[in-house]
Amino acid sequence: MQTQSRILNDLGKLATGAAGVLQSVREELETAMRQRLERAIADLDVVSRDEFEAVKEIAAKAQTECERLAAENARLAERLSALETKVG
Repeated sequence: MQTQSRILNDLGKLATGAAGVLQSVREELETAMRQRLERAIADLDVVSRDEFEAVKEIAAKAQTECERLAAENARLAERLSALETKVG
């Protein structure tokens, strides 16, 4: 009985050690994969969320200004047409 208990103890220690080694390997793999992904993303030259939001805001302002100028252009074209009608 004592031999079986000792074998089971040794197997338990072996399993615990293997679990620790596997945990370390998993952590190293995660770190390596994270580094590779960060490098790959950096190589893609993508913009950050902040940069994207800033450009999006600029584009919205430009769109609003463009619409305002188009309306003003239409109003001025009407005035010019009215003036030409009076003169002509």
